[in-house]
Formats: sequence, structure tokens, C-alpha cells
Amino acid sequence: MRCTRCGAIIPDDQMICPECGAEVQIVPDYNPLDDVLTREVKGSVEGATRQLHTEDIRRQQRPPQPRNINSTRVISQNEMDRLRDARRAAARRNGAQSGGLSGSRTSNRRSTGNMRNTGGVKSTGVSRGTGNVRGNSSQRRDTGRVRQNTEVLRRSREERRRQQEMRLAAAKRKRRNLLIAIFVVLALIVTGIYVIYQNSYTGVLQKGYNALQSNNYSSAENYFNRAVVKDRSRPEAYTGLSKVYMAQDDQESAEAVFLSAIETQPSNAQLYRAAIDFYMDTEQYSSISVLLADCNDDNVLSEVSDYVSDAPQFSLEPGTYTEVIEVALTSDTGGTIYYTTDGTDPTTSSTEYTEPILLNTEAETEIRAIAVNKNEIPSVVSSAKYTISFPIADAPVVNPATGQYTEPTQITITVPDGYTAYYTTDGSTPSADSSSAQKYTGPIDMPQNDQIIFSAILVNNDNGKETAVTTRNYITTNS
Repeated sequence: MRCTRCGAIIPDDQMICPECGAEVQIVPDYNPLDDVLTREVKGSVEGATRQLHTEDIRRQQRPPQPRNINSTRVISQNEMDRLRDARRAAARRNGAQSGGLSGSRTSNRRSTGNMRNTGGVKSTGVSRGTGNVRGNSSQRRDTGRVRQNTEVLRRSREERRRQQEMRLAAAKRKRRNLLIAIFVVLALIVTGIYVIYQNSYTGVLQKGYNALQSNNYSSAENYFNRAVVKDRSRPEAYTGLSKVYMAQDDQESAEAVFLSAIETQPSNAQLYRAAIDFYMDTEQYSSISVLLADCNDDNVLSEVSDYVSDAPQFSLEPGTYTEVIEVALTSDTGGTIYYTTDGTDPTTSSTEYTEPILLNTEAETEIRAIAVNKNEIPSVVSSAKYTISFPIADAPVVNPATGQYTEPTQITITVPDGYTAYYTTDGSTPSADSSSAQKYTGPIDMPQNDQIIFSAILVNNDNGKETAVTTRNYITTNS
């Protein structure tokens, strides 16, 4: 079986089209009025004269049962046979009722029939005319009712169409209003975000840089100060302030921005890094170590460890030494060490440390040194003063003592280890550099019949330091 609406095949056990969903039927709904109209029309054609009964008219005037124009009803063969039998029985009942109303009518029909057979024109014409009038009147009523039903159906369709258009229009208005509301909400959100951004730390900071780019230093300084107030821990505003001062060739104020901030926030590693970047940009590398030398926060030093350069350490404590010494230098961060011994600050152009520094002269020496790490960051200058003061030995022991001698006598000088003795016999002061002094190598014969002034000293072999002079007055005579 196929659906009368879409033509799809409908299974026998289903009453709904699987394709379009419409209910289906094999035969149209039965309307008894159709049989009455058919019989009356047929009677008028065949010349039958019969009155329309009140029941027929009532059935005809009954409003048609509403039907779904898109639906059909499936009935069985037995049900169809019962419907046919019911129509025949109704026709018979209608015929019997018409015959029982008046015998005269039956007689008249019979007379009319006889007159038909005998060719009576007048009676036959009247009977046929009555039948035709009744049939035409019934047809007109049926036609009017059909037209009325058609008009109702048309109006119903128009109403449904109008309601559907109204619903579509309402849906469009609803969608339009929803879109407008969404747009307004989005506009408010965007406006709110813009206002919040303009007054946020980032927004104020951006205004400061815009003013700086336009060389409006006063406004830029105000914006950066506002950003600092909003968040003192972030370094960007301090960097912006330093750029404002650098643009005006005020490097001291630019540096003071970071130093002041670090003084109030000594544990803020971000501020230290911003200050280091400032020193790197301005090539003040030695100031980095000065900055970090005052930092006592291990976390900060760990964060900026690449810029830490420890000052050199000395192997000997500063002080006074009575012997020749060697001073070694080391740095915990490694790198290259440079030093000076003339009291000036070392640079990378100073003497590079490669071995311990020898101090062998009797003097005060100040050693200053720096260490330069792998990132070319010099440390702070470390220094130490060393004084070398060699000990003075006692004046040499000279024998014999001062006096007059009548017999030949030898003069001896006691020379300790590490010393050399020098002497003169004319009363002058001996020294290692004096041309009149003689180096003592052994006992000296005292001259005869003469008077001499014998002077002797000791000279330290390591440092050349001379002792005090020992003087003897000798007189010799013959016995």
C-alpha cells in the first residue's frame, strides 16, 4: 500500500506513513448524504417522482464531520461489506417511509407510471417536473454547503497562515531584541574593560611611555609615579622613571630611583634586577658589585647570581711583618684578578694576578685587587696594607775593648748567621756601600805604635739593613 500524500510504501501493520508521518486510509470516510443525493439525482433522470423526507433533509443539513485532509483510514473487507449493507438498508427504510405517508401519493405514482405507459403527457410532465425541481434544489443545497465548507477551510488556512506569519514575525523580533541586548551587554563589557585597563597599573604605565615618547617629561613622570603608587613591588614604573631622567641627562636621579626603592624593599629581587639592567645599559659595571655587596638576602643573591662577583681575598692578614712575605689572592666566584701596589684602584688594565705577590722591602705596601667574573662584571675593590720592618740586630761585638796595648794584639768581630760585618780604622762610619769600609773576613792585626779608631757594623744579608756601629779606640806602644 502506498501513501496518498508522498507515495511511500506503507507496511500492512502500520497506519502512519514512515516518510511523511501522515495517517493513511484505503477508502474515504462514508457520508450517507452522498447516497441520498445520488438516489435523488438518479430518480430525476429516470423520471421517478419522490418526495424528499424530513430525515433526509436533516441528515443533509447536519454539519460535516471534520476530517483530516491529510489522513486516511484503513478498513477491512468485512467492514466495507457492512457499510454497503447499511447503505442498502437505509435506502430501503427511506423507500418504505415514503410509501407509508400517503396512499394517494402511491396512487399518484402508480397513475403517473400508468400515464407514462399510456403516453399521458400532462401527468408525466408534472411528475417529472417535480422530481427535477427537488433534485435541483438538493443539488443547490449541496453545492452551497460545499462552497461554505470550502470557504471555511480557506479561512482556516488563511488564519493558520496569518498566525504562522505572526509567530515568525514575533520570533524575528525576539531574535533582534536578543541580538541588540547581547550587543549592548558586550559594548558595556568592552567599555568597562577599557575603563578598568586605562586606570590599571598597565594602562597608566602605557600612558607614561606614550608621554615619554612625545617628550612630555612632566606628564610621563606623573604617570609613572601613579603606577608606583598602584604597585610598589613591580619594577616597570621605576624603570620608566629612570628613562624620564636619563632623557633629561640626569643620570644621578635615574640611579637614585632604584636605590631608593631597594632601600625600602631590600628583599625584592625584581628591583635588584631592574637596577642591574640600568647599570648594564649605562655601562656602570662596577656599580653592580657595589649594589650587590650591600645585599644580605640570600634569595636575592641567588636570583642575580650571574652578576655576583666576589672581591678577592688575601692569604695574609694586613699588618706588620719582620720578614719577607708572599701574599696570595683568591675569589669565590672565580674569574680573573687584577691588582695594584701603588694605592690606586685596579682595572682590567692593571697587573693580572698569576702568582703570590712578594714583599721583600722594608716599607708599607697597600695591595688593591678586583675580580672580574665570566660575565665581565668587576667586583668591588678589596685592599690590604702590609708593613715590612726587619729587626735591627745589636751592634757587633768587637774585641778587645778600648785601651792601650804594648804587645801585638788581634781585633775580632762576632758575626751572627745571616749578617756580614764591615769596618773602618779612620773613625768614619762603615756601610756596605762605603768605599772606605772593608768587609770583615777574619781577625785583624792591631797596628803598632799607633792610635786608631776602629768602627764596625753588621748588615742583614736578606734586607741589607745595618746595625748600630760599635767603636773602639786603640793605642799601641812598644814595651
